[in-house]
Amino acid sequence: MVELYREALNHLKKGDTLLYPSDTIWGLGCDARNEKAVEKILTIKQRPQNKAFIVLISKIEQLSEYVVEVPEIAWNLVEFAEKPLTVIYPKGKNLAPNLMGPDGSVAIRLVKDEFCKGLVHRMERAIVSTSANITGQPSPIQFADIDQSIVEKVDYILKNPKGENPKAQPSQIVKLGMYGEFEFIRK
Repeated sequence: MVELYREALNHLKKGDTLLYPSDTIWGLGCDARNEKAVEKILTIKQRPQNKAFIVLISKIEQLSEYVVEVPEIAWNLVEFAEKPLTVIYPKGKNLAPNLMGPDGSVAIRLVKDEFCKGLVHRMERAIVSTSANITGQPSPIQFADIDQSIVEKVDYILKNPKGENPKAQPSQIVKLGMYGEFEFIRK
């Protein structure tokens, strides 16, 4: 499996964009610390500058690397979530500024899907995960659903050799406050 990821990792580390099956749906990704790579994804998606992206991590301990202060409730919420769960934290750090919300917030998901987790783990840092669609269009569940203009503009395409998940769907999203308050953005 390491060979499968090698080319994708080479592209990510040099600032390229990636089209890949995330732990939820087909996504566009890049190194979450590379501002120019994030800009490329904004251009590919035709997305406004002020809209934040989700980043993926492979280990719960990485939260402290990317979040200024992790609310106590987050540790159990993230670790024990049965479905893919994206958590919006009040203040991010060590990430490209153009992927965070205008208020400095950051959306992070701990990946549990083995294929996607293998990629993120080998990258050894967070990667961007945003739906592989033009802004306003439906999110692609299958590769065939992806707009051809996106396929042509990304630098590399990584496919899972085990095939696609026909039951894939976007993650749940919850926004956390510093004192345990929360709000579901997407269920």
